[in-house]
Amino acid sequence: MPELSWLHLVVLVLASFRLTHLIVFDEITAFLRRPFLTVTYEETPDGDEIRHVEVKGKGLRASIGSLLSCYWCTGIWAAALIVALYVFVPESFLLLLVLAIAGAAAVIETKI
Repeated sequence: MPELSWLHLVVLVLASFRLTHLIVFDEITAFLRRPFLTVTYEETPDGDEIRHVEVKGKGLRASIGSLLSCYWCTGIWAAALIVALYVFVPESFLLLLVLAIAGAAAVIETKI
């Protein structure tokens, strides 16, 4: 395993955060979730939106739906993929860096 610097650890953490968010929430990946989940939004009186998620089916379909509806559950698998790419495919670091920069931008955006 390559030696892990603090900078690389930060890149991996942010890349994992962004990949998890991409899978669980982003519209661009809704086609991945659609066979397993029904997502609806309800507007509250103060203008906020509440996200309601219903898992479809039974068995494997429901299991995948449960995984895709859980940020924490998907996060562990996303982190495993990120670490595997980092360790076994060093050429993937540029992709990880792009995810990390997008993750950092998302964190900054939520704080502004």
